Amino acid sequence: MKALSDVICTSGNAEKIVRAAPADRDLLFVPDENLGQWVIEQTGRPMTLWKGNCYAHVEFRRDAVLKLKQQFPDARVVVHPESLREVRDLADAICSTEKMVHYCKSAPAKRFIIVTESGIIHRMRKECPDKEFICTPVYDVMRMPTDACRCSECKYMKLNTLEKVRDCMKRLSPRIELPPDILESARRPIERMLEISAKN
Repeated sequence: MKALSDVICTSGNAEKIVRAAPADRDLLFVPDENLGQWVIEQTGRPMTLWKGNCYAHVEFRRDAVLKLKQQFPDARVVVHPESLREVRDLADAICSTEKMVHYCKSAPAKRFIIVTESGIIHRMRKECPDKEFICTPVYDVMRMPTDACRCSECKYMKLNTLEKVRDCMKRLSPRIELPPDILESARRPIERMLEISAKN
């Protein structure tokens, strides 16, 4: 996919990348339509959005956030831009994962409702021990026929473990070998992203 792209982005720099794109070009924004919609809202730039999303973020619903806001009226709501618009509309701040950490560190509030994959909460508690972080529950359609909830965890991110990283480093396997032309084509959009991101 990178080899087929003109430039890539992250949730943290997507707005900047889109603003830098030539005004006369139609943009196909892949793969997250919710992040793409948020970027359109920020930039006013029309784009064609790929019909795809992050399953861990689309599980969040407006009702769950509203219940937490009622329970913790002093809490700031911090939402990832890959969430649905109905959830983003309730946010005090919409931030990429890394920016969420910076926002919570610098904000004067002492309590935060976090609307993203729950793995970040461990880091937030470690870096801001004097603040409280509340995981937003999601409705589990597959396993729970009632309104029982759980926190959102990405099953794909959880496939990565320290042991697996250690073993890869020790054995240099498994290896993924790609032809040089694909590697070069995939490197160019990464370099463009870094170049655009470095500009003020």
